[in-house]
Amino acid sequence: AVFKQEAHKLIDDLPETANWDDLAEKARYLAAVEHGIEAADRGEFASPERIRAMFAKWGVDVEA
Repeated sequence: AVFKQEAHKLIDDLPETANWDDLAEKARYLAAVEHGIEAADRGEFASPERIRAMFAKWGVDVEA
């Protein structure tokens, strides 16, 4: 029942001009956020060192 309530809210929050692609994009976004929060709650997130290394790989200078 909770899923259906969330789905109805998702649809109700879309603008009147929304289409199926907008609905699918919003649903994918919300699912990704939910999965990210669940992963963070399990302690599965990148360390500051890993983030600095990723930024350096992209040519971004990050102050320590």
